[in-house]
Amino acid sequence: MKKGEITAFLSLTFVLLISFIFGMLEISVLHTSKNLSRLEADRAVFSIFGEYHGKLLEDYHVFAVEGSYGTGSFDEKNLAGRMHYFGSGNIEYEITGIQYLTDNQGQAFKEQVLEYMEQRYGVSIIRNFTGLTEQWENQSIQGQEIEGYEDQILDQIEQIKSGESGEQTGSGEENAAGLGSGENPFACMEQIEKSGLLSIVLPRTMDLSGKQITLQNQASERTLRPGRGSFPARQGINGIDEKLLFNEYILKTFTNAAMKTDQTGTGSIGSDAGNQGRETGGRSLDYEVEYIIAGKNSDKENLESVLVKLFFIRTALNYASLLRDSARQSEAAALAAVISVLLLMPEGTDVIKQLILFAWASGESVVDIRTLLSGRRTALVKNSENWQLPLSGLLTLGSGSDQRIGEDVPGGISYEEYLRGFLFLNNQDETAMRTLDRAEENIKTAYGMDYFRSDQCVTKLELRGTANLFGDIVYTFPVYFGYQ
Repeated sequence: MKKGEITAFLSLTFVLLISFIFGMLEISVLHTSKNLSRLEADRAVFSIFGEYHGKLLEDYHVFAVEGSYGTGSFDEKNLAGRMHYFGSGNIEYEITGIQYLTDNQGQAFKEQVLEYMEQRYGVSIIRNFTGLTEQWENQSIQGQEIEGYEDQILDQIEQIKSGESGEQTGSGEENAAGLGSGENPFACMEQIEKSGLLSIVLPRTMDLSGKQITLQNQASERTLRPGRGSFPARQGINGIDEKLLFNEYILKTFTNAAMKTDQTGTGSIGSDAGNQGRETGGRSLDYEVEYIIAGKNSDKENLESVLVKLFFIRTALNYASLLRDSARQSEAAALAAVISVLLLMPEGTDVIKQLILFAWASGESVVDIRTLLSGRRTALVKNSENWQLPLSGLLTLGSGSDQRIGEDVPGGISYEEYLRGFLFLNNQDETAMRTLDRAEENIKTAYGMDYFRSDQCVTKLELRGTANLFGDIVYTFPVYFGYQ
């Protein structure tokens, strides 16, 4: 037998060594438990955002989680419940931040659209349009000026026809009777004033859509569910390039009044192989781009609102062209002389000539709009070669026998290009929200998903996770995921 002994120093050293080893083990276990908790939370949140709405992505290239999960009843607890479902049941979650597609006037929606357009087409798609923005603004100003001038023109026409302008030898009734229906160059303007622009500008081959929606149900009009929290956002989202790129998305994704070809097969406007033809059958409106511009509740009102803008822009451009055309001014002067004799107002020839020029410009604008709606192009600035409406045609424009549609002008401007300009001049927040209106309505209508609401579509989520590690040791950590 051999004796063994240990000193107090060695005993203390041994105890400290064992304590250090166990301490290191506990720290390792704690850090491992923390990492496992984070991994569980990451796995769960990635799984949640992997349940994005398929039709929203397929048709509109936007990622979002439909928060009601097909029930129509949204509750943030649904998201926490899905976190537990995907394997993190021992962790409690508190949602500290959440972002919906509609927050901040569709900020998340615009960000994803721009990202998609940049990846799919690149910024080169808008290269040819960046230099046109000033031209669009100038044309809009000219159209507004002509719109204000039109009422004065109509008043002058009525005064002349009733014999109230200048001196005359006959009574008002005799003067008005002197201008027959086949000799009245102002009949087109009078019909527009009386019956509206659509009564005269629609091509014979075009059937006006009667579809309507309820504005109060649209995301742009109703009270929306607000998100909360602070999330990273793309800067310069309303810059010129970004506006043009977002508008290209609209033109490539949604329908407009000129998408169908005319009978000559000129070609469709704005067709895109990636949008599955943008069929209108399952959509609640046919003229969707016009809705995004005008925001009315029916196809008819939206189309008329856009065409009125287009009409005055074209009238301003056409009137300027007539003032440069000496040959057509001579024609107008000759007709003015005849009309002044019929109205017994020889001293009013110069005034009548100017009114005829304005009416002629308006009539040319009617033909231009018919041409554009038929899927053809018209010249931006008219000259003697591409002017479509002869003065004799103005006398019958709008009558039952009138079916005049202008020729397609190579290198001219299409209806879609005018829509592009109107979209650029539109308020961009309104444009984004009305675009969301159309996406939401179409998903409801085309797929029977009545529960779908864009302000229930989650794009970013921030949570606070709380995990119990050992006994009273509690670990709190942040969890974040967002579609970029």
